[in-house]
Amino acid sequence: MSYAAYKMMHWPTGIDHCAAGFITHCPSDAAAFSTAAAAASGPDGDVDSARRPKRVGPTPNLVVAAANVLEVYAVRAEAAADDGVGGAQPSSSSGAAFDGISGARLELVCHYRLHGNIESMAVLSDGAENRRDSIALAFRDAKITCLEFDDAIHGLRTSSMHCFEGPEWQHLKRGRESFAWGPDIKADPQGRCGAALVYGQQMTILKAAQVGQSLVGEDEPTRALSSTAVRIESSYSIDLRALDTSHVKDFTFVHGYIEPVLVILHEREPTWAGRIASKHHTCMISAFSISMTLKQHPMIWSATNLPHDAYQILSVPPPISGVLVVCANSIHYHSQSTSCFLALNNFSSQTDGSPEIPKINFHVELDAAKATWLSNDIVMFSTKTGEMLLLTVVYDGRTVHRLDLMKSKASVISSGVTTIGSSFFFLGSRLGDSLLVQFSCGLPASVLPDLTDDRSADIEGDLPFSKRLKRVPSDVLQDVTSVEELSFQNSMLPNSLESAQKISYIVRDSLINVGPLKDFSYGLRANADPNATGNAKQSNYELVCCSGHGKIGALSVLQQSIRPDLITEVELPSCRGIWTVYYKSSRGHTTEDNEYHAYLIISLESRTMVLETGDDLGEVTETVDYYVQGATIAAGNMFGRRRVIQVYATGARVLDGSFMTQELNFTAHSSESSSSSSEPLGVASASIADPYVLLKMVDGTIQLLVGDQSTCALSIIAPSIFTSSSERISACTLYRDRGPEPWLRKTRSDAWLSSGITETIDGSGSSSQDQSDIYCIICYESGKLEIFEVPTFRCVFSVESFFSGESLLVDAFPQCLAEDGAKGGPDATKVSLKKEAANNIRIVELAMNRWSGQFSRPFLFGLLNDGTLLCYHAYCYDGLESNMKANSFSPDGSADLGNTSDARLRNLRFHRVSVDFPSREDISNLARPRITIFNNIGGYEGLFLSGTKPVWVMVCRQRLRVHPQLCDGPIEAFTVLHNVNCFHGLIYVTSLGFLKICQLPSAYNYDNYWPVQKVPLHGTPHQVTYYAEQSLYPLIVSIPVVRPLNQVLSIMADQELVQHMDNDATNADDLQKTYTVEEFEVRVLELEKPGGRWETRSTIPMQPFENALTVRIVTLHNTTTKENETLMAIGTAYVQGEDVAARGRVLLFSFTKSENSQNLVTEVYSKESKGAVSAVASLQGHLVIASGPKITLNKWSGSELTAVAFYDAPLHVVSLNIVKNFVLFGDIHKSVYFLSWKEQGSQLTLLAKDFGSLDCFATEFLIDGSTLSLIVSDSDKNVQILYYAPKMVESWKGQKLLSRAEFHVGAHISKFLRLQMLPTQGLASEKTNRFALLFVTLDGGIGCIAPVDELTFRRLQSLQRKLVDAVSHVCGLNPKSFRQFKSNGKAHRPGPDNIIDFELLSYYEMLSLEEQLDIAQQIGTTRSQILSNFSDFSLGTSFL
Repeated sequence: MSYAAYKMMHWPTGIDHCAAGFITHCPSDAAAFSTAAAAASGPDGDVDSARRPKRVGPTPNLVVAAANVLEVYAVRAEAAADDGVGGAQPSSSSGAAFDGISGARLELVCHYRLHGNIESMAVLSDGAENRRDSIALAFRDAKITCLEFDDAIHGLRTSSMHCFEGPEWQHLKRGRESFAWGPDIKADPQGRCGAALVYGQQMTILKAAQVGQSLVGEDEPTRALSSTAVRIESSYSIDLRALDTSHVKDFTFVHGYIEPVLVILHEREPTWAGRIASKHHTCMISAFSISMTLKQHPMIWSATNLPHDAYQILSVPPPISGVLVVCANSIHYHSQSTSCFLALNNFSSQTDGSPEIPKINFHVELDAAKATWLSNDIVMFSTKTGEMLLLTVVYDGRTVHRLDLMKSKASVISSGVTTIGSSFFFLGSRLGDSLLVQFSCGLPASVLPDLTDDRSADIEGDLPFSKRLKRVPSDVLQDVTSVEELSFQNSMLPNSLESAQKISYIVRDSLINVGPLKDFSYGLRANADPNATGNAKQSNYELVCCSGHGKIGALSVLQQSIRPDLITEVELPSCRGIWTVYYKSSRGHTTEDNEYHAYLIISLESRTMVLETGDDLGEVTETVDYYVQGATIAAGNMFGRRRVIQVYATGARVLDGSFMTQELNFTAHSSESSSSSSEPLGVASASIADPYVLLKMVDGTIQLLVGDQSTCALSIIAPSIFTSSSERISACTLYRDRGPEPWLRKTRSDAWLSSGITETIDGSGSSSQDQSDIYCIICYESGKLEIFEVPTFRCVFSVESFFSGESLLVDAFPQCLAEDGAKGGPDATKVSLKKEAANNIRIVELAMNRWSGQFSRPFLFGLLNDGTLLCYHAYCYDGLESNMKANSFSPDGSADLGNTSDARLRNLRFHRVSVDFPSREDISNLARPRITIFNNIGGYEGLFLSGTKPVWVMVCRQRLRVHPQLCDGPIEAFTVLHNVNCFHGLIYVTSLGFLKICQLPSAYNYDNYWPVQKVPLHGTPHQVTYYAEQSLYPLIVSIPVVRPLNQVLSIMADQELVQHMDNDATNADDLQKTYTVEEFEVRVLELEKPGGRWETRSTIPMQPFENALTVRIVTLHNTTTKENETLMAIGTAYVQGEDVAARGRVLLFSFTKSENSQNLVTEVYSKESKGAVSAVASLQGHLVIASGPKITLNKWSGSELTAVAFYDAPLHVVSLNIVKNFVLFGDIHKSVYFLSWKEQGSQLTLLAKDFGSLDCFATEFLIDGSTLSLIVSDSDKNVQILYYAPKMVESWKGQKLLSRAEFHVGAHISKFLRLQMLPTQGLASEKTNRFALLFVTLDGGIGCIAPVDELTFRRLQSLQRKLVDAVSHVCGLNPKSFRQFKSNGKAHRPGPDNIIDFELLSYYEMLSLEEQLDIAQQIGTTRSQILSNFSDFSLGTSFL
């Protein structure tokens, strides 16, 4: 029996749903944020305010959902600097200033991975200034969860859950088992209720709770209470059949009624494409008034005779109100009083007797379009081709006169679009990158004569986030970046609207998406190292994936681990640490960011080397006054980079360039008893924050060096607070809170007092008016963490047992004042029981840093000695209880207590951030510092964790992106280097004794789960394969081409029919019709070695209407020369409509060996076959071809293929795999078949098959030692593992494949790839012939399914069962029910659940230490055993 584990490695990125709402703040808070931009438009009076309307209003949050990932973003807009001319020409100050905003970007607020796919999403909002919105999510089959943002935990909290599943709700299904789509949820615009359509026939009404009017007072303490979010009070269900509405297509709430009014678009009697001649206008809309108290739903108006292809209904915002019904070929406006409509193309049919219909002057089809309202009368459509259309509702008072449609820009093909506030909209996409776009409408033409001419040129290239954007060379972005004006000429009603309305756009940010991953191959990187072995060898490889569609199709190149580009390397044995330092006075004034480093300090075992980092690295150890006789502990800059400090074991030196200005020696003057032996005391570690240096001595005491700005000299202080306390310090660090307004000051309980009291430290007279506060963070061996102000060493924040990794850190000081001693009693005994297991765990290193960005908040990192890295993100929580407590002290500070508590950072809290670390290792006691913080390496910031498993943690959009680095094994030391030859690069020293100077590969974007490079193809990629000998990637691409309709028909149909048609086609308009066809070709791409650019080396075009279906590299045995040949095989199909019998071709190409030959590939064989050739593979030198419903096995003679054996497949083969002489294929509808090939009788025989019906997506063999299993993924997003066991009774003498395990993945798996697992230390004695399967999904996710041994499986399975109850799951979703096989109403016998789910197991590491030990004890194992199993598994599957 074999067991498996499922693990996601790259989560979905294709965005399915997006919505905007005030989730983290209410509109009144947001208005206070952005007043600066509005107030900036000087005193120029009316002209100015007309030129720049105050449109940068309160900006809501953006909520996006990608499969089962939910993310909330904040939109951070940067106000453009004013020129003092009243800002009349924003183009001069910064190229892309536009409407008072110079740039905007999305910043992550929170991020959750749910146990269920989000089917639809709505934001419940009641529009009040002081109420927040909440998010309503719907999950299959009928689950609805409402979430609101909780400041106390800085995350989402479930406020209500509504489930209509299970036996008591069985009657709602009306006997049906399968439903085409999950529940759909919409919200009332006034926030009175929400509605969800479940099971296609049941409308669930969610009633919102009323706000108590008494709470909304002017009183200060109650203010926080009134800003609660919208909540749901109760829910009930309406059977739509009782209201005589069946076949519901869409529904929405309309504006402008006293009670909520629900308009439902439904189809009275369904029709279909073949019946349109007799039954066409079958849809209607009905408006129901929802009375939630009486539960009565009278119909108040309706409209019939809508086209059968109506699919979407939009409610028009006030003052117009009413609804727009969107059909594929027309748009209809309906309200209680008026209606009008607009035809979009020639296919829009009108009902008999209706007046002449207005048409537009271009043709467009609106099926599958997404829409959002940019203003109260302009709606933007994003069509299925990626075009953006603007529809204006022309109205006068409340009567709508007509609809106007305009073409606009082309952009990504979107899956959802939402307006964010008054200046932005977001295009969410599953097929390409999602874009945040700023728009501006309604600028009067009189004030802007021709602003666009001089401005669009600037905007094209110089975007504020161009640093990030240049890495994504996607033409889609180029399409939208230039500002383009659109004019709507309203000829009929000149005075009802502005005479010309203009809308201009500019792309501000993009979220990268690699989905949908249709196929991928596994090949060598451009900078691969041929000599690598073991784990380092894995980072030689990368995944080349087909992603995107149409003109946004691209090749996504993904790497799990970073492999820096080497500039130079030097052998340097026994290195202990490296530092680079600046030296100011040598050059003229340069900006801080671009200053080059002056010296590189290298600490060896017993000496220190100093190198100059000029044009080349030259050793200057002899000529400088650095301490070079022993090892260096730390080095850095002081006094605004005017001095360098070097700390070594017995002292420190301050240097001005190469000359020493001061030397200090450290002695043990703290302990009086040992004064007789006053030998110098060694420094264990040091932390530098200008102008302080914090030293931790070998004996665990602390000394502080304080610098004097005027004399640039240091003096030693031993803080008295630590000399008296007996607790040993296990780790300490300094944190410098810098910026125009230091962040931590905001969290003080007396924040309104303390502004401007702290003296500013002037940094060498530099122009920046930055204030900085320095804090010292100390962790004791008992696990207590304290934050002190420096240099007074006043404690401002303290937390007990920091190492246990609680999800929230709250200041412990207010609690010890409170009278809850009773609560502390039982806790204390519980902790002491656990002490035995936890006493050897402690913090070995701390770091705290706040990276750039106006709204950024500090991160706190703690490294445990078992290799766990705890990451916390600070946030400010203004709790009511702390305000009340502060007010209760008398104002003149007579209470002693008041003074001590006032200075504390009482509003500071930290919440734990989950980081997906690849693996962990035990850290020895006296390890060197391993966390290095960097602010600019190739444009990225974050920290680097050195050690045996080095890891990059990059901070992008306030979220941590973790990228391991495997290529050099353990790394001893790391630092940044910025000089002439190495621009924003890095230096590290490997444990083998090599010093390497590198740069980050610039082609990659690191703001993704894995580093990614997207290569635009301007076509849809379908399949890719890898030819290892020459590192080539053959790739199938299809490009949409517009052709005249008659030309298309003449190729497809018979000639007689065409002449017959020509006689009819007297109408000249019909001859102008065009049709878009996909033209296929096979491109052979190569990754250029030095530059990392992708070049097309050769292109093989297909014939008209011939689709290439598969391309594979095959090895065939040539029967004439008796040698093996490696060829490229292509299988194609002719697509010519349903009247022509299907044909296909098999093409074989050989690669030329010589470098300089003109054509890289030459065709050696081509033959037509009956049926489409959908899969090819090579089996022991023979070629297996799946053509139509037949599989043939062919011999290759060098010029001819001869069929040797065949097998009749049921319908159409979608995937074909081969191991030794076994063949596994998946059928499009009839599940999997397992065949074997015998050379003797030359026959393909069926060994076994799966008798159920299953729509296969991908198949593969799973090999575990000598056990062979078959794996198949299907259209219901499941995975099954089957096996062949002829000796088992239930296999019907071996005819039937038996189920070994089944699992619901929640995404369509499009391809599996079998890769050999790496042997890990824990399993060295185990079998080596172990293969894991890497898979990709259509959501943009990548994961693996790998075999595990029984002992590990049993241990982790019992842990998994425990975690189902032990963890509070987001949205209240049950992981167990999510992972059950979904058969969608088809008969299915449940199989065993022999797959463990690492998605659920990953929660174990996020539990606190006490809970981890508890759970491990309950399942009869230890925490370290579980963590080593995790680590072994991730090591064995780290393929990239």
